[in-house]
Amino acid sequence: MNTGLGMGALIGAMLLSAAAATAATVDLSPRPPARPAAATIEVSMLAYSPRPRARPAETGQEDQVRRVANTGFQRWIDGFRDRAVAQGIRGTVFDRAFRGVYYNTDVIQRDRNQSEFTKQIWEYLDSAVSPTRVRNGREMYRKHGRLLAEIERRYRVEAHVVTAIWGLESAYGAYKGDTPIIEALATLAYDGRRGRFFEQQLIAALKIIQSGDTAPRNMTGSWAGAMGHTQFIPTSYLAYAQDFRGDGRRDIWADDPTDGLASTANYLAKAGWTYGQPWGMEVTLPRGFDYALAGARIKKPVNTWHRLGVRRADGSRIPDHGRASILLPAGAQGAAFVIFDNFHVIERYNAADAYVIAVGHLGDRIRGGGPIRADWPRGDRSLSLTEKKELQQRLTARGYDTRGVDGIIGPNTIAAVRAFQRAAGLIPDGYTSLDILRRLRRGGG
Repeated sequence: MNTGLGMGALIGAMLLSAAAATAATVDLSPRPPARPAAATIEVSMLAYSPRPRARPAETGQEDQVRRVANTGFQRWIDGFRDRAVAQGIRGTVFDRAFRGVYYNTDVIQRDRNQSEFTKQIWEYLDSAVSPTRVRNGREMYRKHGRLLAEIERRYRVEAHVVTAIWGLESAYGAYKGDTPIIEALATLAYDGRRGRFFEQQLIAALKIIQSGDTAPRNMTGSWAGAMGHTQFIPTSYLAYAQDFRGDGRRDIWADDPTDGLASTANYLAKAGWTYGQPWGMEVTLPRGFDYALAGARIKKPVNTWHRLGVRRADGSRIPDHGRASILLPAGAQGAAFVIFDNFHVIERYNAADAYVIAVGHLGDRIRGGGPIRADWPRGDRSLSLTEKKELQQRLTARGYDTRGVDGIIGPNTIAAVRAFQRAAGLIPDGYTSLDILRRLRRGGG
């Protein structure tokens, strides 16, 4: 989590491994994956030590390659040590934190080998709000009810929302990640693709160790540097982590989730959470609804949406929680939601709409709500990054300018798709489907 980058952009993919016993009873933390990036990296398996070390036995070409690769990593760490000390990290703290650190090839493999395809929202929600995750969430909501009520009173953030984030980020603490954070961040900083960002996180991680909140051996988490019950990255930890019981340590790694849950509530509170306001809710749209009115950027009073015929999924009136938007994550053929300002607060945790809907819906299910009522267009498949770029190219060539070809389906691409749909006599919902791409390929409507 980070105030500048969404969690999805940082982590990149769902956590991939857990103990077999855990995997049998809980779902792992699902994440909408980030866009792939092609790159290569030299491999090293030798650890860095702040003291001179003996040369490994020369047993063959493999060892020689490993030594050469390690030389670059060693030089980078030596240079980084000077930069870290200049930013207030004591040399003894640095040396202790880097003792036994390896160039972690697994981190690089995960960073490089992210799928070009992403899940459709219904596939994502099937995992993120699975029966297992709902059942475990309700159990944790009861088990930690007194603690969650205390946190809610102090930070004015509803307990079921905090519980839902906990469920999505670490399966309620069952899998917080076991990758050494210093090692992961050093590998990613040395790698250079996002070197400046990860070096910033590495400095923050060293500050956490220097403060005494945790020891290097206990600072574990995901391969991309997120930590604890609710997966804080180091800079967010420094800004928002809480010592809820006043014991002198902000311990988000312990089996006890107290500080982790309090830190999440504090993060949402500082991001502008409105107590008593829902994230959103499922709605139905009237026949003949103007789909040009849908989208997170278009906000109207609830009374206006009511006059236009928008109702809750059960047919009742939408409660007035301020100006709201209509969101259609799967176009006219899927579920529709009315969303309020708290939707955008959860976006600060992870900017993907699918993640925010999952948090909101899981929270609603944890406190007794029912499943989403509308059907999804389950016959559709997601577009790959290459296909999204092709769609943008073809739209622009047809006169529907997407203002760039980057594979990111943002407001400009959605507006271009809507314009194409209108011209083709289709429902102008802006949904970027495989059908739209095939129509563009055929050259017709």
